[in-house]
Amino acid sequence: MSNGSTTDTRSTPATPAAPRKGALAALKGLLPFLRPYRRQFLLAGIALLVAASATLAIPYAFKQMIDHGFGARGGAASAASVNSTFLALFGVAAVLAVATAARFYMVSWLGERVTTDIRSAVYRHVVEQSPAFFETTRSGEVLSRLTTDTTLIQSVVGTSISLALRNTLLFVGGLAMLFVTSVKLTSIILGLLVLVVVPIVLYGRRVRKLSRDSQDRIADASALAGEILNAMPTVQAFTHEKIEARRFGASVEDAFATAMRRIRARAVLTMLAIALIFGAIVFVLWLGAHAVLEGTMTGGDLGQFILYASIVSGAIGALSEVMGEAQRAAGATERLMELLAVSSDIRNPAHPTPLPARAAGGASLNLANVQFSYPSRPDTAALDHVSLDVKPGETVAVVGPSGAGKTTLFQLLLRFYDPQAGSIRLDGVDIRDLDLHVLRDAIGIVPQDTVIFSANALENIRYGRAGATDAEVIAAAKLAAAHEFIERLPQGYESYLGERGVRLSGGQRQRIAIARALLKNPPLLLLDEATSALDAESERLVQRALEAAMVGRTTLIIAHRLATVQRADRIIVMEDGRIVETGTHASLVALGGIYANLAALQFHNVHVEH
Repeated sequence: MSNGSTTDTRSTPATPAAPRKGALAALKGLLPFLRPYRRQFLLAGIALLVAASATLAIPYAFKQMIDHGFGARGGAASAASVNSTFLALFGVAAVLAVATAARFYMVSWLGERVTTDIRSAVYRHVVEQSPAFFETTRSGEVLSRLTTDTTLIQSVVGTSISLALRNTLLFVGGLAMLFVTSVKLTSIILGLLVLVVVPIVLYGRRVRKLSRDSQDRIADASALAGEILNAMPTVQAFTHEKIEARRFGASVEDAFATAMRRIRARAVLTMLAIALIFGAIVFVLWLGAHAVLEGTMTGGDLGQFILYASIVSGAIGALSEVMGEAQRAAGATERLMELLAVSSDIRNPAHPTPLPARAAGGASLNLANVQFSYPSRPDTAALDHVSLDVKPGETVAVVGPSGAGKTTLFQLLLRFYDPQAGSIRLDGVDIRDLDLHVLRDAIGIVPQDTVIFSANALENIRYGRAGATDAEVIAAAKLAAAHEFIERLPQGYESYLGERGVRLSGGQRQRIAIARALLKNPPLLLLDEATSALDAESERLVQRALEAAMVGRTTLIIAHRLATVQRADRIIVMEDGRIVETGTHASLVALGGIYANLAALQFHNVHVEH
């Protein structure tokens, strides 16, 4: 495990500024991801320029063919002119083909590359957020942004930007050639275009808003699906399959309805653009036809004007289509930039303090007047003026009713949250002055809710220490009483355990987690109900393994079973976020307080079971 800073200094950015809502300006957020590939953009731009120039040369070739090839001269000269014109036209087509292929390759590469960078940057940023971020953000929504939104951006970078630039060049070049051909007709057509573009721009704003709404509804559906699929045993146990199917159906129907509003608006926008623009062009061409009849224009000039007008109108139509895609991508970019702009409250210090050399007896721990409330419940104290000193190598059990603050204590030790007041010191160093990786590398935890990844048993245990050898992994599994059941799996340690470990029992999952913590070999070990899911035989084996693992390290144990608590050097009793009793098992029973009541209840339950 690396002890370096969690900040990644590679070319992709971490936190671009959040853009202004609902505007194409949101696409500026992509600039930090585009800058590293300036060379590729230059090559694509050259290919684009060559292709646009070749396209703009075609109408001029047709003018030459009409005026000189089909003119009054006729005969061999006309035939030669036609031959040379068509030969030149073929040459232009060949250049156009090569330049277009080069442009397509370069912009497609850019689209894939930039999208990959964005996905990596967003994911890297999200996994560095504190748990407070995930209290308010659903994982399904993040996944939607990583997939649907980035696909839209890929479309813009890999296709739309190229089309926009190409059609802008064609529009500017075609317009210039229209002026060269006929200033009068071009001036008329421009005046008409100004009148027809205004309603198109105004209606485009509605499309932009609907594009963002559509993406939000898709994200809602994804978040709902992710939540339910992760809770299928509970859904089925309460026979809510049809209810959840209806909920998801209503969510996707809502997304469909929003998408249809966007599609209808896009369709109307396209209809407006084509009808108004082509109507203006047809009117001007009608004027041009009369100019030829009157002898003020040649047939070649009119033909050239028609082709350039077609190029200009086609470019405008394509730009309106690209604008629609760009508006959707702006909404997607906006959502991604909002995600990237989120800043975690838990940050590495600018100048981290190193931990002292590791002592053989484990780590010392000191909590001084710690006060903490969760961000989602600021008015409720989860920990209230908690002070605690733990000596190196000491085993301290933390007990108390549910909601007393036991798990919160562990979360603060791992610096998932920072206390609002007070300090926590590990080996004499305030944990806020430690690099996050250094702090968390010094702590091993066996949580109450074990996380098993959809990998094989070997890699699930190796998660505790990425560089561990197979022999070290197997040794940790043996210590955690996991070796025997792993060996009985179809492929032994190479067996895949299924998503969230669905192929294992609760006790087996817990033993995998214990093996993972033992493999890490930290100076401070946190056990959060580590034996809660084990049967009596497994508990006996694991308890023996945990006792061996506690030797030479400091251990904090959250537990209710007296078999675990009685072996602790000291017992801390918590209630309502405060430490209310401290002592050994015998002294606390004699005290007759909260611990004595908990012990009496457990002894009574054990007696009843027997």
